[in-house]
Amino acid sequence: MISKTHTTKTIFIFLLFISTSAIFAQQTFNPDTVQAKQFDTGKMWTFDFPPIDYWQDTYGFLATEEWLNHVQHSTLRIPGCTASFVSEDGLIVTNHHCSTWHRNAVEEDDEDFYRDGFYAENLEDERLVPNMYADQLKLIRDVTDQVIEVINEAEGDENKIKARDEKIKEIENLYNEQTGLKCEVVSYYNGGRYALHGYKRYDKVKLVFIGEDWVGMYGGDPDNFTYPRYNLDYAFFRIYDEDDKPLKTENYYKWNTSGVELYELLFIIGSPGSTSRLKTADQLRFNRDITYRNYSFLMTSMLTELYALMEKYPERQDEFAGMLSFVGNSEKVARNVVKGLNDPYLIARKEAFDKNLQSEIAKDAELQKNYGHLWNAIKVNREEARKYSEKVAAYTVTGRLAPTYFKIAKSLVELANELELPEEERNPKYKEDSLEETINSIYPEKFDHPLEDARLKVQFDYIKLNLGNDHSIVKLLANNHTGYEAVEYAKSKSVITSAESIKEIAAKGSQAILESEDPFIQFILRTTDELKELQAKYDQINETEKVLSQMLGEVMFSIYSTSIPPDANRSMRIGDGQVKTVEYNGTIAPYFTTFYGLYDRYYSHNKKFPWDLPERWVNYPEDFDLSTPMNFITDIDVIGGQSGSPIVNKAGEFVGVAFDGNIESIIGNFIFMPETNRSITVAAEGIVQALRDIYKADRLLKEIKNNKIVK
Repeated sequence: MISKTHTTKTIFIFLLFISTSAIFAQQTFNPDTVQAKQFDTGKMWTFDFPPIDYWQDTYGFLATEEWLNHVQHSTLRIPGCTASFVSEDGLIVTNHHCSTWHRNAVEEDDEDFYRDGFYAENLEDERLVPNMYADQLKLIRDVTDQVIEVINEAEGDENKIKARDEKIKEIENLYNEQTGLKCEVVSYYNGGRYALHGYKRYDKVKLVFIGEDWVGMYGGDPDNFTYPRYNLDYAFFRIYDEDDKPLKTENYYKWNTSGVELYELLFIIGSPGSTSRLKTADQLRFNRDITYRNYSFLMTSMLTELYALMEKYPERQDEFAGMLSFVGNSEKVARNVVKGLNDPYLIARKEAFDKNLQSEIAKDAELQKNYGHLWNAIKVNREEARKYSEKVAAYTVTGRLAPTYFKIAKSLVELANELELPEEERNPKYKEDSLEETINSIYPEKFDHPLEDARLKVQFDYIKLNLGNDHSIVKLLANNHTGYEAVEYAKSKSVITSAESIKEIAAKGSQAILESEDPFIQFILRTTDELKELQAKYDQINETEKVLSQMLGEVMFSIYSTSIPPDANRSMRIGDGQVKTVEYNGTIAPYFTTFYGLYDRYYSHNKKFPWDLPERWVNYPEDFDLSTPMNFITDIDVIGGQSGSPIVNKAGEFVGVAFDGNIESIIGNFIFMPETNRSITVAAEGIVQALRDIYKADRLLKEIKNNKIVK
């Protein structure tokens, strides 16, 4: 007789064998036989047309109008993320990592919320966050016919885009005035459909609670996009009314802390950022080879430099760690999107979707006449874009990672050009009474030399990637040097490395600046005019692509209607999925993790960053239940922008807050694969236990339990 244990082991080994065989089969596939799958385009459904029949047929769940209104109005869009009401008194919950800049904005000089966190023990202690707001979707209207009509009437790609944009602005202004809401026209299916969404904006928001960074983002960059996970990535704010009293709302989620079950049906409501699932294979190849490649290179290079800076300057660990959260997240996304788009099997899946759509079009003579040419036109368009894209990328030095040296050089060239003009024709800041102040402001008061050198090294390598070693601009900046030798070479030839040197060259006049051999000034002078010409051509090509994509969206919607969701674009969406395990590292991950795992990670990494813990977490109470779930996973479709989204059950109850996906979810940018994609959620019961036993947040706990402020 075979024991139950032996049988279980045999089944487990068999499943792993099947999985391994499937992976091997995927690597040796015949591209002509690859088929698109039902949910390749994802499950980010819109509230404009929720898939009620699909939910009922698949899960036996009937989403009533009342249920849909409840989850729609209980969920909020906040800057970059999502949040949700969890109390009738305006209490909202979102992610810790969505809240750090708001936390920093209310921190006072003698406080360190990064290390210590923040909790308002009393209502009056809650802190108003500047520039924080929350939008609640209140109105949905289809405006497709109005927009498409003006597009079709216009002649030429540029005029079509202009007519579209003008009509959208007209519609938004009209509804803004009529409703008093913040209205925006949303494009679906690449512009095949248009909807007007009206949001009620709440702009008085106060911070209530946020934990320590090293708990809210436990494991830092290494653990990001991985599972099993042990994060308490949550924070609480409160919305106030015009009279500075807690907002009274009828729409909020009640908490369910009984824990989720395997295969339980759950929903996510949120505002996902953007996806490219409806793009053609040729559009994705272009993004892979140019856009994503460049972004991945920048982020990977900067990540390497940040780790080196942390090692070299340990006293600045917290500062550099703060930068890692942005760079590390972006780097993993970009690198894995590029990896996914280099997978021939996944590209074959995208091509299969294209072929299926082309086949459907071919069945209708009128559709074939109007839309059959689109794929070849898009392919030619993207080939044309390649001629300009790399130079445009190399000559454009902007963004968060741009070295300040280039910004200084650009300011000096602008100064020189203004000084060439008569006094009365100059910009006010370059006139005599403001000139000295303007010159003094060119060099920043705080100049972080180690960080700027790192940025410069990355930028030089990026320019070289796009132009090649032999390009005159590369030789101008680095003169055949590489790495930090190139940085030192450029600085040695520069006259803009200090406030004093800038004042000195400015005092010599415009010709001294324009004739300077400074490599940064010369870069600006040699690239500015050419970049304008290149950018104009590149923009025109991309405008044509938008028109072609809009036509593709039209025909896609005419054939598939709402059976496939449109690409994400920060509009409110609802997604379905189930609690499921996932294979990883040759084994199976549990569908939930516990506090036991948190402490295992802490000790296994020798209590070192980024797996260290605050003292109050190390010395937890004796009755602290280590078996309580912290995080759990589902096969819900999730990408960036949905951070902070509520995860709710069929009863419309809050069971957790989404904060991440596994590494396999990253390719969800262009294809959704529910067999491996997992979203990761902070469990409601884990939040409650931490608030009760570690943070002693009694006032907050009472409000969560009673769904209102308890005095």
